Amino acid sequence: MRRVKRRPVHSQWRAVTAVETPIDTRLREAETALKAATEWAQVTLNSIGDAVITTDLASQVTYLNRVAEALTGWSSHEALGKPLEQVLALIDGHTLEPAANPARRAMDENRTVGLAVNCVLVRKDGSQLLIEDSAAPIHDHAGFLQGAVIVFHDACHSTEHSSKLAYQAQHDALTELPNRALFSERLMRAIGLAKRHHHQAALLYMDLDAFKAINDSLGHAIGDCLLQSVAGRLTHCVRSTDTICRQGGDEFVVLLSEIDKPQDAVRIAEKILATLAEAHSISQHELHVTASVGISIYPDHGSDEPTLLNNADTAMYHAKKSGRNKYQLFSAEMNAQKTQNNRLESQLNLALNADALFLDFQPRIDLATGHMVSAEALVRWHNPTQGLMQPSAFLPIAEARGLIVPIGYWVLGETCRRLQAWRREGGHIVPIAVNMSAMQLRDSLLPARVAEILAKTGLEARFLEIEVAEGSLTHLHTDASISTLVELSRMGIRITIDDFGDGRASLKQLQCFPINTINLAPCFSNCILDHQKSDAFTKALINFLKGLSFRVNAKGVETLAQLKYLEMQGCDGAQGFWLSKPLSATHFGVLLCPDRPKPQLRQLVLRHH
Repeated sequence: MRRVKRRPVHSQWRAVTAVETPIDTRLREAETALKAATEWAQVTLNSIGDAVITTDLASQVTYLNRVAEALTGWSSHEALGKPLEQVLALIDGHTLEPAANPARRAMDENRTVGLAVNCVLVRKDGSQLLIEDSAAPIHDHAGFLQGAVIVFHDACHSTEHSSKLAYQAQHDALTELPNRALFSERLMRAIGLAKRHHHQAALLYMDLDAFKAINDSLGHAIGDCLLQSVAGRLTHCVRSTDTICRQGGDEFVVLLSEIDKPQDAVRIAEKILATLAEAHSISQHELHVTASVGISIYPDHGSDEPTLLNNADTAMYHAKKSGRNKYQLFSAEMNAQKTQNNRLESQLNLALNADALFLDFQPRIDLATGHMVSAEALVRWHNPTQGLMQPSAFLPIAEARGLIVPIGYWVLGETCRRLQAWRREGGHIVPIAVNMSAMQLRDSLLPARVAEILAKTGLEARFLEIEVAEGSLTHLHTDASISTLVELSRMGIRITIDDFGDGRASLKQLQCFPINTINLAPCFSNCILDHQKSDAFTKALINFLKGLSFRVNAKGVETLAQLKYLEMQGCDGAQGFWLSKPLSATHFGVLLCPDRPKPQLRQLVLRHH
């Protein structure tokens, strides 16, 4: 029998498995194609200039291209599977707080999103890099969300970023107006063109009158918003060929690059003043701010930048001194005045430090009894070269040069010391009113300093009266200022609104402040007998104020007829030259001593009733 030779089983198996089916062939081809496509995708992603990072649904890193490795400092091997926030650590360039995860946001919102502005990448070694670009969700062929892709690049080398840096270098960050460098460049160009074409150019130097009060009381955020509002309004007052620059703080300069005559600059200044005077609505506040504007003209007032700027600034100071919310065209005489003011400032500093100021006191009379019931303290200065100077001649300089606050505290302390001295001499003292500037009232330490002066002199608070000019109320209508006056009132100090009718205080402000007395401005006393309408208005005003429980005192009384009329209309008190001129401390002290011969305080005191 013939023996049949058999193959081993494993050989048969190898023969069977060596036969490839059509399905196996397609799978192998697909695997090869996928591998080739993946390699091609990686080659492509590694060839582009942008960094690419992909994540899964859990925001864990699934891929980094070479640019992403270079920018983050992480290798692919280290980064895979790590949370995105660890590999792509982002912070806000301004606040340095962690920035939102762009991949998570893209997946949550299912759309392409941009990275936050000023987004900074903290690299693996701790160094920082400004980046920009976007993130997008990844979907499979069926549309199901699979993860996210983030594409970014170094923003410091982008054309857009370079343009942004160039813009920032020439513009004010807050208002986006041209800064000093760009303004200087445009001014020199304007001077060159004006010289070549024989026309004029103008500079308008502007300072906001009440900005510091608002900034100090409401805070810098509100102050910044107000500056932005002012900048926006200024741009609507000039031509596109003109330039507005924020010099710093609350100062702005406007360059009118081409004008035919100085009156053109005056017209723009008037337009600016009218535009800025309208209320600014900021964070539920109705803010009122005015400006003082100085004007210099090329070539009449200078042929170079420093001279034109200096002369416009000098003219602005004169506008502020003349009452604010005004403009002034520069004149040669102003430089002489500026030199004089600088000298006065220096002398005033010396006078303040050497106790060379002194006080006069003007009596106030109660019309019902004819008795002196109070007085006003008035600061005086005997200048070493000019002799006795009126307050109107040196107080505006003191206010402009920052001396009004120390002068105010000196007056306050001297008044309290005088009252105590008269009391020790046996005098029957009366309350004395001290004028407070808006700048002094913005000092949060004012109540504490007043309390310290009262304690040091031993004077009771009821003998002190604080006078606030009506014009200051507009700049003091803030919670901080109201709280300061309320605290002073609670101490027992009387609060008076001075020169009422000269400003533009609202009834709402009268209601908010803790007011005891209203001093009518002298203009009411001067006009009451001259015009029938003025007569009726003054009568109605007195009745109205008394109806609000204010004591009404009339200033500027210069005739007996005025006095009798005010008494007939129910006015509570009066003050003026007909009754008494301001008296020296010595003469006023005599009025307080019952056992001394009195100087004549007009007929009202001596012959009343």
